[in-house]
Formats: sequence, structure tokens, C-alpha cells
Amino acid sequence: MKRKTNKKSLREARHRKIRKTVAGTLERPRLAVFKSSQHIYARVIDDERGTTLLAVSDKEVSGGKKTKKEKAVEVGELVALRAEKAKIIKVVFDRGGFPYAGRIKALGDSARNKGLQF
Repeated sequence: MKRKTNKKSLREARHRKIRKTVAGTLERPRLAVFKSSQHIYARVIDDERGTTLLAVSDKEVSGGKKTKKEKAVEVGELVALRAEKAKIIKVVFDRGGFPYAGRIKALGDSARNKGLQF
């Protein structure tokens, strides 16, 4: 049987491998990031209960002529502000099988600069 070796299936395999060790609790939930070709999404998840505590996407961020990376920075800031309101300080970062570079890194760095610890 031949395995699929397209980008999506390889990323999903990396994500499954990461998820074996990364899990969110109520005290330290998981900050899961997903990016598509046009948008970026971030969710804070409690894996023990299986609930999403908060979610942010670049669709909520002010529009206009911004690059994808600039939108990712704003999403990181917004997720940090909402987490602070929900009294969440520490999270576990789940990059979703994507390399920690580009938009993923921009989101993570901006969330960290706004006070989120991971």
C-alpha cells in the first residue's frame, strides 16, 4: 500500500507526533495554531475537559492592506489579551505541525510580548 506524501498529510503526521507529548490542562491550556493559505487561527484549549476556552482568527482583526504576517502579529496580541481577561497566564504552544517560522513565529512572539508565558 502506497502512502500519501503530499504536504498536508506530512504536516498532519508531524502534528500527531507533537500531540503525543503536548497536552493542555486547565492550569496550563494548549495554544493551538492553524494557518491556511489565507488565514491564521489560534485557540486556547483545555484537553482534560475537551473544551475550547477562547478562539481568535485574523478575520476578527481590523482589515485593510496588511500582510499575512502583520495579521498574525495582531492575532497573537489579541489572543494574549483575551487570555489575560480569562485569567490564563501560562500556555503550552502547539504549532500544529507547522515549522516555527514565519507567521507561526510572529504569532507566538507577539503573544509572548503581550504577557502570555510558554
